[in-house]
Order: sequence, then structure tokens, then C-alpha cells
Amino acid sequence: MKKQSKEVRLFFFSQQFEDGIRITLAVLLPALIGSFLNEFGLGLTFSLGALCTSLVDAPGPIIHRKNSMFFCLMAVFLVTIATGFARQSNFIMGIEVFLFSFFFSMFNVYGQRAALVGSAALLSMALTMDKPVDPWQVVPQSFIIFCGGIWYMTISLLSYRVRPYRAAQRALGECIRELGIFLSIKAKFYDADTDLDENYRQLVAQQIVVNEKQDAVRELMFKTRQIVKDTTPEGRRLVLAFTDTVDLFEDMTAAYYDYSMLRARYGQSSILKDIHALAMELANELDNIGAAIFSNDSYRIKLKADETLLQLKKKIDEQAANELDKSNLILKKMLVNIRKMMQRINDIAIYFESSEKKFNKETKTDYAQFVGHQSLDAKIFLNNLNFESAVFKHSFRVGVACIIGFVIAKSFAYSQHSYWILMTIAFMLKPAFSLTKQRNYERIIGTLIGGVIGATILHFIDNKDILFALMVLLMIATYSFQRVKYFVSVICMTPFILILFAFLGVGFVELIKERVFDTVIGCVIAFLSGYLLFPIWESAQLHTYLKNMLQANYKYLYKVAEGLAGKVVNVTDYKLARKEVYVNSANLSAAFQRMLSEPKSTQKNKTEIHQFVVLNHILFSNIATLASTVLHQKGKVYPEDVIRSVRKVLGILCDTLNKLEHNFTSGAEQILIEYKHEGQLVQSADDVLLKEQLDFVYRLSKDIGKVTEAIVN
Repeated sequence: MKKQSKEVRLFFFSQQFEDGIRITLAVLLPALIGSFLNEFGLGLTFSLGALCTSLVDAPGPIIHRKNSMFFCLMAVFLVTIATGFARQSNFIMGIEVFLFSFFFSMFNVYGQRAALVGSAALLSMALTMDKPVDPWQVVPQSFIIFCGGIWYMTISLLSYRVRPYRAAQRALGECIRELGIFLSIKAKFYDADTDLDENYRQLVAQQIVVNEKQDAVRELMFKTRQIVKDTTPEGRRLVLAFTDTVDLFEDMTAAYYDYSMLRARYGQSSILKDIHALAMELANELDNIGAAIFSNDSYRIKLKADETLLQLKKKIDEQAANELDKSNLILKKMLVNIRKMMQRINDIAIYFESSEKKFNKETKTDYAQFVGHQSLDAKIFLNNLNFESAVFKHSFRVGVACIIGFVIAKSFAYSQHSYWILMTIAFMLKPAFSLTKQRNYERIIGTLIGGVIGATILHFIDNKDILFALMVLLMIATYSFQRVKYFVSVICMTPFILILFAFLGVGFVELIKERVFDTVIGCVIAFLSGYLLFPIWESAQLHTYLKNMLQANYKYLYKVAEGLAGKVVNVTDYKLARKEVYVNSANLSAAFQRMLSEPKSTQKNKTEIHQFVVLNHILFSNIATLASTVLHQKGKVYPEDVIRSVRKVLGILCDTLNKLEHNFTSGAEQILIEYKHEGQLVQSADDVLLKEQLDFVYRLSKDIGKVTEAIVN
């Protein structure tokens, strides 16, 4: 119950709730003022511009939000003018529906934010195509819609000016909380009752979430000058905290061990139980820190684990005394890793204490290298105008589906709001079939549930003040959840629309029937189009994800190999290689999950690909373990046996990559050539453990090679 109340409280501090209030205000206020002045139609048209512009105002760097809203204003203005004239003829309007649906769906080649601009343009077309307007009124009406967009853009930019750091704080808080969940899943490996395979599935799924949150924070922070300037205290605080968060994630990833061996060897002692309990305590502390940052509260760390650590060290020493013939270095490594994580968590918490502190850490990293940059070159659009392009296939599919929906809508006298069919198709049909399938399910079930709720409200409540208050609350909920919980958003949207039309004097019973009818028709067309019209199955694209994952792991290990060979590894280069591993691992895992949602007949090598995902996760976890040892001991000379071991692993990974991509060249030989020291034997205990880890990585890389061969063949 306490956790639920905490989540409810945090929702009211969320970016989604703020967006919901802002969109509701921007959309509702013009209509209310218009109604008060007996110009409700004018106010509603103004609100339409605000609604379309709000669609592209997704969280992100302010410069991206500003640019996307500007392009949206231009697109909506031109589309509404074209639609106003084209609607005079169903034939011409049908041509526009196909061309615009295709053209604006092609915006996907420029990324998600550009795709939202295309969606806003299609929304404006759908909402104005059935509105009777005389030709001389078309341009003035489009200008009013344009002004509505300016109105929303002004509110959005003003809210940013008032609190420029809130979006970054929320994103960082969310990221830290998800990191806490990742650690809690990791902790379960030390619980003897946990199924290892199932826990790996959960861990890989949570890694996707963590990667998404980290990317969101990178975008917000590193593309906002005000935040990355060292002279800005709040910006410095956020950047330092995020940097430690990324390093903390590496520490968690590096905490990989052979859990079956650990359970067999230490299952009888209480050491693993103590590690599990301590890791859960750290995870809970991360959740509390993230919640405090998210809600913009000061925080004083509550973690008091020094005594617990001492007790754990004592038990490990006792274990070593009882097993003189066995090495317990792995337990000591685990202890060091936990201590390192505790220190990072403590540092993050200190940044957000109520008292002002001077931060001594230097941040000389070139942050621009850690974020992607989307080119808007027209050549990208033109180069994708062929059936080899997945975006072209999707756009053509949307165009065909929308024209089918338009013809059906115009053929049925039953529907007075035929644009609902077109809107449903345009917003339900996604590039990935799995997402189309999920959205269709959520839209139909959500509409039915929302219809029941709306009918119940209108049947039992006559008081207009109460109805208006409920409509406002439902609007806020609709716009708050539209980006994060679409199902909830649809449930709230239907009763809000029913109440709105009730205020306009439309009978809700017939309206519910029409709403459900149009939604089902639109969803059926979208689903069948996604399944039958040039479908792009994930199994056909997984080859690229597999290759990218292996390449990223190869480059990551190569950086460690350079450190072993005595080279000075550039910190930024190492962190970029680490980031590529996390990004490609998340991309591969997400693609695999999408494949599982597709028809079984299209799923290929399901078992082998799952093994590939898990084995690569274990591989980069072990590379992170090696990196934490090697890169923090600069200048140390390693035995030649160690160099040979890492060279063998790189060679196997290179051979495996050649099965996926011919002519991939390895740099492993260069490492031995550059290695100057000769004759050194494996002597120290640390070197013995390092050699054992490399032997494990060697066996792991051979397993990856076998699985890859099975997938390719």
C-alpha cells in the first residue's frame, strides 16, 4: 500500500502529468472563451491548432521541441488549406488522403520526432476533411488553426523558461529508479530459490528500459547548453550525477559470476543470502534517491551498511580460513564491487543534499560524442523511395490502408464522423507489426471500456457542472497517459469525447455505437494491412541486430585488450565503446521481443536467438568485470599468457562476425605485436583470477560462435 501511495504521489510530479495539464489548458481554454463570446466554432477551430501542435511536443531537448513545433505549424497550415479545397470533391479528397498519408509517413526516415510532425499533419487532415467550409473561408480557417498552434507553442516554451531543469531532473530520477529495479533483479541471482533462466529474461528486459532512460537523459542534458555549462550549479549537479549513474550501471553489469557455481560452492553458508540482502538494500536506496530527484526534493542518504559490509567481510575471511585449499578471490571481488557501488550511490545522493556543496569532480568529457545527431538532408528521403526501404513499405501501406478507410467511410451513411475511421488507421498502423497488433488490441478494448464508463456517467449524472469537472479530469488523464500508457489514455478518451458531444447536444447512445463501429473498422483495416501489405517481419531484420551486437562486444573487448597490452586507453573512447554495447544489446533484445509478438509462422530460430541474447549479455558483463580490473591499474605489466588468452577470444569473435558479415578484419594480431614484455609468467593471485575470467570468456565466445552458426545455417 505504501508503494502504491508513493507511485500515486510521484505521478503528480511527473512530466506526463504536467503535459496533461498543459495540453488540457491549451485545448480547453480557447473553446471556453469562444463559447462565452458566442463564437464556439471559432474557439474549437483555434483549439484544433493547439491539439495538433501538442502532439509533437514530446519530452526532449528544448531546441528539438521548438523546431518540431515550428515545422508542425507549417505542415498543419498547408495541409488544412489543401484539405479545405480538396474536400469539395470526394475524388480529389481521396487522392489527397493517399498522397498525404504516404508522404507524411515517410517522415519516419528522419526519426521519431519528425514522425510525430507527420502524425500531426494527418490528424489535421482527418479533423478538417468533414468540416463544411466555403472556399473563401479555407485560408482564414487555416490561419486560425495556425494561431492555435502558436498559442500552444507559447505556453510550452514559457513553461520551460520558468523551470528549465525540471525535465532533466525527472528524466534522471526515472533513470535512477529503473537502475534500482535492475539491481534488485540482479540481486535475485544470489537467492537459491530464483530460477536463473527466468531471471536472465527479466534482467535483459529491464536492461532495455534502463538503456531507454539513459538515452533520454543524454538527449536532454547533452543537447541543452544551459545544463552542460560547468558554470551552472544545477546543470553541473545533474551532469555529475548522471555520469556516476552510467558508471554505476557498469559496476552492476560487471557483477557477473557463474551463479550455478556460486550456489553449489557457497550455498550452505549465509554469504550469498547476505549479498542478496545488501544488494536489495542498495536497490531500495536507489529508488529513494531517484524519487527525491524526480520530485525535486532534497535528500539525505539513509543507507547505513558499513557494519553489514564488515560482517560480510568477516564471513568471507572465515570461509577462506576453512577452505585453505581453495581460492576465495571471487568473493573478495564481489565485496570490492559492492563497496564501489555503495560509494557511487553515496556520491549521487550527496549531489542532491539540501546543503550547498562544491563539487570537486572535473567533467572534461566531450558530451557531444555521446548523443546522436539526425540529419535532415533531403537525400535521405529520396534514397528511401524504393521497395528496399522498410519506411517506404510502411508509408505505402499507410497510404493504401487510409484510402480504403476513406472509401468505406464515404460509402456508409451510418457514420456522421467518418474521420474517426481514418484517424484510427493512421495512428494504429505502425512500422512494426507487433506494435500495430498491440495498439489495435488496446484501442478496441479501451474504447469498449471507455464507452461503458461514458454511458454510465451520462446516464446517472445530469448536473452540467459535475459533467464539466469530470470531462476536464478525463482530458487531463487522456493527455497525461497518451505517451506512456496508451490503454489507459484510450479508456479515458472515450468518455471525455462522449461528454463533450453531450454538451453539443448529441445523443450519447448513438454516438457510442458510432464510435465503437468506426474504431473496429479502422483497427481491422490497420491490422490486415500490417499483416498482408508488404509486411516486414523482425526475423528478417535480426541479422543486422546480431551483427551490431557482436561488433560492439568485439570493440569493447578490444579496448580492454589494449589496456592489457600496456596502451593508455582514452577514457572517452572506452565509454563510447561501452555505450555502443548497451545500446546494441537493448536494440537486439527489443527486436527479439517484437518477434515473439508476431505470427508463429514468421518466427525463426527463436531458441537460438534467445541463447545469443543471453550469452552476449553474459559476455559484456564479463568484459565489464575485466575492464574494472584492467583500466583502473594503469601501467601494470600483464603476463604473456593473459595477452594470448584475450587474443584468442578476439579471434573467435572475429570468425563469428565473418559468418554474419564477410571480410570483417580483426586487430588481435596487432595487440601481440605491440606487446613489449616477454617471459613473464602468471604469478600473482589477481593474475590467476584474471586468467580464469579470460578462460571463461573464451568458452563463452565459442558458445556464441556455435549459436551464431546455428542461426546462420
